[in-house]
Amino acid sequence: MEITKTSIHSGITRTLNLNVTAEEIATWKAGELIQDAMPRLNADEREFIKTGITSQEWQEIWPL
Repeated sequence: MEITKTSIHSGITRTLNLNVTAEEIATWKAGELIQDAMPRLNADEREFIKTGITSQEWQEIWPL
């Protein structure tokens, strides 16, 4: 499913194709923990859904 989000950090809008269903999104929005509602997604993908921040943007914010 294509998910379009605007980063809460940079304001950039991006679209990612993620392995998630509309039902899983609805379950999360209804209060389920995101990792329980969308168990197939990795932490970076879940972060994108929550905040619009990609893993690349996180690395730019907090370089190692």
